[in-house]
Amino acid sequence: MLPESEKLSAVVANHRPPTHKPPASRNLPIIEEDQATGEVALLYDHFRSAFGRRDIPGILKCFATHPPLLRHMIDLAESLLFVDGYLIRRHKEMIATLVSSQNACAYCADSHGYFLRVHGGSAEALSAIQENDLNSPSLSAVEQALLRFAAKVNSRSHEITRADVETLSHTGWSELQIAEAVHIAALFATFNRVVNTFGLESQGLLALYLDR
Repeated sequence: MLPESEKLSAVVANHRPPTHKPPASRNLPIIEEDQATGEVALLYDHFRSAFGRRDIPGILKCFATHPPLLRHMIDLAESLLFVDGYLIRRHKEMIATLVSSQNACAYCADSHGYFLRVHGGSAEALSAIQENDLNSPSLSAVEQALLRFAAKVNSRSHEITRADVETLSHTGWSELQIAEAVHIAALFATFNRVVNTFGLESQGLLALYLDR
């Protein structure tokens, strides 16, 4: 039998939005799969192969309006965003979900809330992160500290000092893990702004999780 995480990932891989869903982007045109040519078509094919997804996520269709950016974003996805690094994938998804919820990005908060569950996050932890309840007992003390730091990166990065880093270090996070948390929080803040401005609709992945 497949592990639970592989079963849930397969839901995403095989999911096609129903035809009655709203257009993928409300505000700016994106590069749909049937419109992709040249480098964009090749990069879409690479993404499908590398991630086992038959559909291209809407956010990549936004980046495809500038093909070199799309190439770099796929590289980031493979090397940083969707792999274990100094931080494990679950902790990256916690940060992504928190930042996206704080930035009112329904598309990203839904997607990364889903992947948080796929990668071992509990329903209680997801709910706490969505509600910005970083004192919740569903989060460990070290996770609470990491998420408070990520929240500050997202909303008040100009106030961060060496003392913030040292406080987080004292809870057990290494400086390389902290640096990676900064990258993840800052990148998702950017992604949220791209998605919200283009006008992407939520993919409804958390609903798929509940209905599986």
